[in-house]
Amino acid sequence: MLFDLHKFHFRQRLRSKELFGNQTLKEIFDMTDDSNLEIMIETEGLSKYYGDFIAVEDLSFKIRKGEVVAFLGPNGAGKSTTMKMLTGYLAPSAGTAKICGVEVAHNRNEVANRIGYLPENGPLYEEMTPLGLLNFFGDARSMDPSSKDNRIEKVIEQCSLKTVLNKPIGKLSRGFRQRVGMANVLLHEPEVLIMDEPTAGLDPNQVLEVRKTIKGLGKTILLSTHILQEVPQVADRIILIDQGRLVFDGTPDELKEESSLDSWFNRQTMDAA
Repeated sequence: MLFDLHKFHFRQRLRSKELFGNQTLKEIFDMTDDSNLEIMIETEGLSKYYGDFIAVEDLSFKIRKGEVVAFLGPNGAGKSTTMKMLTGYLAPSAGTAKICGVEVAHNRNEVANRIGYLPENGPLYEEMTPLGLLNFFGDARSMDPSSKDNRIEKVIEQCSLKTVLNKPIGKLSRGFRQRVGMANVLLHEPEVLIMDEPTAGLDPNQVLEVRKTIKGLGKTILLSTHILQEVPQVADRIILIDQGRLVFDGTPDELKEESSLDSWFNRQTMDAA
């Protein structure tokens, strides 16, 4: 019986080599195992306190290369505070945040070159045109002139800005202003994008355009949103926090049996209260 079992495993190994050359089935499985993908965003015990007030406490998660993660939570849950700690705008009270394996708190300049951060209602110079703004920030980042021109051309295409390139930003619709902000954060080819409410205040057509742009970027993205219906359309994974603490970390597929995302969200955040 033991001999027959050995023969079976030997045949299976030969069969795997017939299908995959010199790679065994284990090697093939390893290649498709998400755990082998590079970790691009990581928090461990991340906390932020303001006196006795807890903004974020003991928050730990990992986001792997290429994931688009929806960062959910009610108002005041700590989403924006977490994003500011990830980008170096705020120092944590405890714990660590890492971007591409680099600790944010002690390497802010290096991290700034690796991320693109689009805050909610991010400031734009309204008297500038989109083209003028992109040139301005390209120069501010000391980009090589030829590289800058190529990147400007690329982000204009990615964000569909050709029709408004020479119009003052202050006269653009909210949707186009959001696209200008997105083009700006993409200009230096960041490895990671962090977006705070990128579709807030947009009409349904503009929301669809922004979703399409986000999905087509092929970047590691953490984005917050209050529009729960768009989560399955844009995200591979969901991280939900409430009162500064992790409540849920999973995929949209895990929620398919829920009657609605709204009721699930309400139950999760009410239970955590």
